Amino acid sequence: MFRGKLVIIGDGLVGSTCAYTIMLYGHFSEIVLIDIDRDKTMGDALDMSHCAGFIKPVSVYSGTWRDCVGADIIVISAGANQKKGETRLDLLNKNVKVFRNIFENILKFVPEDVILLTVTNPVDILNYVSYKLSGLPKAQVIGSGTVLDTSRLKYLISSHSGVDARYCHTYIIGEHGDSEVAAWSVTNIAGMSMQEFFRSTGSCTNEDLINMHNEVKNSAYKIIEKKGATYYAIAAGVARIVECIALSENSILTISGIFDGEYGISDVSLSVPTQLSGMGVERILEIPIDAQELSMLHKSADTIKENIKKIGF
Repeated sequence: MFRGKLVIIGDGLVGSTCAYTIMLYGHFSEIVLIDIDRDKTMGDALDMSHCAGFIKPVSVYSGTWRDCVGADIIVISAGANQKKGETRLDLLNKNVKVFRNIFENILKFVPEDVILLTVTNPVDILNYVSYKLSGLPKAQVIGSGTVLDTSRLKYLISSHSGVDARYCHTYIIGEHGDSEVAAWSVTNIAGMSMQEFFRSTGSCTNEDLINMHNEVKNSAYKIIEKKGATYYAIAAGVARIVECIALSENSILTISGIFDGEYGISDVSLSVPTQLSGMGVERILEIPIDAQELSMLHKSADTIKENIKKIGF
């Protein structure tokens, strides 16, 4: 049963922007901010509360671990930030320690039906860590995965084609990171493949596709170099994920979920199109990607597994 309560653990740039964006969507009556910097959460909560005259009624407040009681969704965005020149995997050892501390504190308070949404990078590995530390069913443990990467690719296809990004249908699958895979074999505009669409309306070469994929993979690095962190687009992605759950939409998003034989892959967390409902993951969809993309997806899974082993999970 949906109670309308969401908790965000980690009130940095990503966490606070997620809280603000989710608040504007208006699906939760209670949003709790938890961070070791209590003054920051109190300031952010007060600032957001002053939106009361413009948005649907919502209580936003600074909380403690005990305030995880009754939460529908707990968003975990706590952890070290990605620095200039640092890959997502470089963050691993730092953030595993953070997650151990989080779960030591929240497990005595969270309800059995809570859904955990990991946003902290490297998100696939840390989502798997959340799964192992929480002991929750795999359907209730998800990561933001390649939701943002998929939106970035839609933006680039839209820029190239002149078609509204919402009608450029594509997916980035696998790791949210350097081994991610562009699923070009199922990409389409109005039911036409990229090649078919551009044959009738313009030009798009294989080099263009490679450049778009590389730009998606390097987008975060570029933004971090320019302003230090990425937070607007991931906040929109997180808000969309929790909306799917809050409204039990059964929508399809490329969240990071725990695999159990899908695509011949098991015991790892990575992203493919996934049906989301109020219970979390309804099912991981096995879309008809081509043999090369399937091989690359397996390699991406192996990359994640290798790093999971390094931290003893």
